[in-house]
Amino acid sequence: MTRSETQDPDIAGQLEAAATAQERFQIMYTVLRDRISMLDYPPGTQLSEEVLAGEFGISRSPLRKALQILEADGLVLSQQGVGTLVTDVDLDELAQVYQLRMELNELTGSLSPTLADDSLKTLFASMRLRAERLRATPDRQAFARLNIDFFHAFQLLTENQPLRDVSEKLFYRTCRIWLTLIPDRDLAAEVAIFSDEILAIADAVTVGDVGAAAHIRRAHLSMGFKRLTEMQQAEGAQAG
Repeated sequence: MTRSETQDPDIAGQLEAAATAQERFQIMYTVLRDRISMLDYPPGTQLSEEVLAGEFGISRSPLRKALQILEADGLVLSQQGVGTLVTDVDLDELAQVYQLRMELNELTGSLSPTLADDSLKTLFASMRLRAERLRATPDRQAFARLNIDFFHAFQLLTENQPLRDVSEKLFYRTCRIWLTLIPDRDLAAEVAIFSDEILAIADAVTVGDVGAAAHIRRAHLSMGFKRLTEMQQAEGAQAG
């Protein structure tokens, strides 16, 4: 029995406790987006409105709204006579999206950068600890989860809300690429590189240098895109 075929009491409880329709929508949207991003719903998975409504304990109407936004995000596709399917991940198609992410991340250091107070430093210290644990015990799902959580921590380095909003949309368009392209043999090496990035950015936040954190992030995104491209080319050569 898959996750989508049984009721999740935690999510159903959150939805029941939500004070407004907007809060309920946000919970459903976030849960579905995370499942797609973590490949709990791999590309090609059909998302049944009936099954999901039963899991969440809701009617189909608010669920349909969440699926419509996910389709606008490029994460699902609604097809007549087929239903709602999780989209494929194509690095060639998303290359320009990834490149735009590089430039937007650097803007974090110049558009309304956040004052690195104690709470922010504590958050990045926790990211550091998680990165060190992941390096010691590489795991594909833990890598994906930390990638998502670190993105949201990095978002807090700017108070420019439009920049945050656009960056979030683009991040979720591309974050599945890592899970689909990294071979198991390369996972430990990629985890080590990502851990180094988190440690360097955490150091920059500790000394209050948000600009340096943004430059480090941009550089690592650029190098990561190059490695992804090389992985894809190697995979294509083997297939040929």
